[in-house]
Amino acid sequence: MRIPKSIIQILSVTLAALLSSTIQAEDSVKVGMMLPATGTYARLGSNIQKGFKLYVEEQGGKLAGRDVEYVDVDSEANPSKAVDNVNKLIKQHNVDVLVGSVHSGVAMAMAKSAKSSGTLMIVPNAGANQVTGPFCGPNIFRTSFSGWQTGFATGEAMAEKGFKKVVTITWKYGAGEEMVEGFKEAFEKSGGQIIEQMWIPYPNVEFQAQLTQIAALKPDGVFAFFAGGGAIKFVKDYAAAGLKENFPLYGTGFLTDGTLQGQGDAAEGVMTALHYADELDVDKDKAFREAYAKAYDGETPDV
Repeated sequence: MRIPKSIIQILSVTLAALLSSTIQAEDSVKVGMMLPATGTYARLGSNIQKGFKLYVEEQGGKLAGRDVEYVDVDSEANPSKAVDNVNKLIKQHNVDVLVGSVHSGVAMAMAKSAKSSGTLMIVPNAGANQVTGPFCGPNIFRTSFSGWQTGFATGEAMAEKGFKKVVTITWKYGAGEEMVEGFKEAFEKSGGQIIEQMWIPYPNVEFQAQLTQIAALKPDGVFAFFAGGGAIKFVKDYAAAGLKENFPLYGTGFLTDGTLQGQGDAAEGVMTALHYADELDVDKDKAFREAYAKAYDGETPDV
C-alpha cells in the first residue's frame, strides 16, 4: 500500500505553513522522525521516512525556505518505550515537529507529549482513533486514516456481498481492536453476526491454532487485520491450511497492499478495503511512484 504523493505534499506543505510562523528565518527546521526501524513494521517505517525525505529533496532540501535537519529514533513499535523516546526528541533534541508513528500505542504516547508540550506533530500512518479524538490538539495533524474507517468499510462490503456469519482475527492491541469495532458496527447493523472474535498477542505470528478453529467453526467468511511481515505470514498460512477456498478472506488493506510480493499466489482472491490502493490510475501517483523507484534503487513504496 503506497503513500500517494498528495499525502506527502499535504504533510510537507502543512509543516511549511506552520513552521513559517514559529521559527526564525535563520533557523533550520528540526524534524524528529519516530518510526519503526526494526521489527514487524520496519519496512513501513522506512518507506514513510523515504517518502517524506524524497519530497523535501524535490523542494531543494528545504521547507518554508529553511534547511531541514532530521533526528531519527527507532520507535521499535514498542509503546513501553514511546514516552522516553518522544521526550528525548522534544527535550534533548528540541525538535520543531514530530513525525510518527506506525504502531497505534506509540502514536498515542506521542500525541500526549505533543499536546502537553505544544510540539507540532504529524501522524503519517498509525490509525488510533484517539489521536484525532480525545488526544487531539491544534498542533496535531493526521495525514493517514483512523482504525474505525477501515474496519467499517470492510464490514459494509462483506454485508453487501451477502455474508451472514463471520469470524474476526487480529492482533490484540489498539489498531486491531478499533478495526474490529468499526467492522462490527457496520456488519451487525446490516444483520450480520460475528460468531467468534480471535485475538493474537502482538507481534506474534503463530496462527495454526486459530486456523484450525476457523475450519471447525465453518463461517461464511473471515475478517482479518495484520500488517507488514505478519500480514505476509497470515495470508500464506491461511492459504496453506486450505481455508481460502471455503472461507473467503477479507480484511483492511494492510493485509495485502505492500505485501503482495511476499505473499505470491496465496493472496489471490483476498479482498481488502482501504483509503488507498496499489496501482491507482492517477497521474500524480504514478509520478510519485516513478520518482520513488528512481531515488531508491527500484523499490516500491507502501503506506
